[in-house]
Amino acid sequence: MASVGFAVGLGNIWRFPYVTGENGGSAFVLVYLVCAFGIGVPILMAEIMLGRRGRMTPPSSIAAVAVEGGLSRGWAGVGYLNLLTAFSILIAYGVVAGWVLYYLFQTVSGSMVDITAAASAAQFDALLQDVPTMLLWTLVALLIAGSIIYGGVEKGIERAVKLLMPLLFALLALLVGFNVVVGGMPATLEYLFSPDFSKISPGMVLAAVGQAFFSIGVAMAGMMMFGAYLPKNISIGQSAVTIVIVDTLVALMAGLVIFPMVFHNGLDPAGGTGLIFQTLPLAFAQMPGGQVIGVLFFLLLSVAAITSVVGLCEPLGAWLAERFQWGRHTASVVLIAVASLFGLVSVLSYNHWAEVMIFGRSLNTMMDFVPNQIFLPLGGLLIALFVAWFVSSADAAEELDLQSTRTFQLWRQLMRYVVVPAVAVILVTGVAE
Repeated sequence: MASVGFAVGLGNIWRFPYVTGENGGSAFVLVYLVCAFGIGVPILMAEIMLGRRGRMTPPSSIAAVAVEGGLSRGWAGVGYLNLLTAFSILIAYGVVAGWVLYYLFQTVSGSMVDITAAASAAQFDALLQDVPTMLLWTLVALLIAGSIIYGGVEKGIERAVKLLMPLLFALLALLVGFNVVVGGMPATLEYLFSPDFSKISPGMVLAAVGQAFFSIGVAMAGMMMFGAYLPKNISIGQSAVTIVIVDTLVALMAGLVIFPMVFHNGLDPAGGTGLIFQTLPLAFAQMPGGQVIGVLFFLLLSVAAITSVVGLCEPLGAWLAERFQWGRHTASVVLIAVASLFGLVSVLSYNHWAEVMIFGRSLNTMMDFVPNQIFLPLGGLLIALFVAWFVSSADAAEELDLQSTRTFQLWRQLMRYVVVPAVAVILVTGVAE
């Protein structure tokens, strides 16, 4: 359940709709689904397996599995790449989690009542230029996540997820039903589920892999860390499939919530990072009892955001504790302090440093592109390569404990001859494009 909470978050409800919009809609959705189930599930199984086999932080777990098989401890570098990915995403994700908390506050205060499309867009633009406000809410988000890992993850997160995820599903379903009545749904269904294959390109496929990995939580250390906590009697295969099904369902439902509002209000589906923050307030302003629904939705979205931030923080904090022999409390405080400092860079990339260019791309674009479309696929590729070609078949079969030898062999052959080549080709061609 903690892993579901890590996977189901802003990656589904904030990132999936705008990345879909930026990459042409339906064709991207189709490629994303193939990537999530054909690539994401096998690698997720491998990542959880490594965590449970090693019972330590990602670098140490991978090193332990490598040594067990007579391999070099240098494979621990894959775990360090996963930790770097987690930290890179954390400093950008913390800012977006702060946006969610800010919008929760605004909805509670009643300032979203009767808002128009123009006013909604203007409010978000004003937020991006307000450094103190963005920094304040980023710090609030990081402090909440820090307090959770400070006190321990399992009981608090699992209990919250069991209650709040069903409520999030219920509210998403309510908003989908609202869109059916108000309008914009036919255009959305065509946009999301009538593929235009001419829009498929190496760059788009790379974006789909990056989104699948980002949304599921692959190759960012969190799933391996939760795997280290996973009891032996829990099926890794069933857990991985369940996580991806729930994660994908939330992402598709988010699309059915966001895009009808986009089309009904004449907004641009390729509206970028602010898409959800400019569209949801419009729906809440139009529906009866919209303020109450808005408060509940942004509250649950805040919880989804925080659980994902916790999933990013947990392996980083655990590594600090392991590396420097600190207690959990000290490691948590140091991690949040460092993340807050780097979070300032992310905040400034939206305004004062918006013109800073790195290799022809803005700082803000690079902070999204490098971890999501280079580190994530590369980390996933190395995990798949290590498990498929270097970890012994006996060790992998023992830890996965799948129902039959045939199922295990299917997974292993899929990893070797489909997943590894596919991710390698996607990574190389997408980056080259």
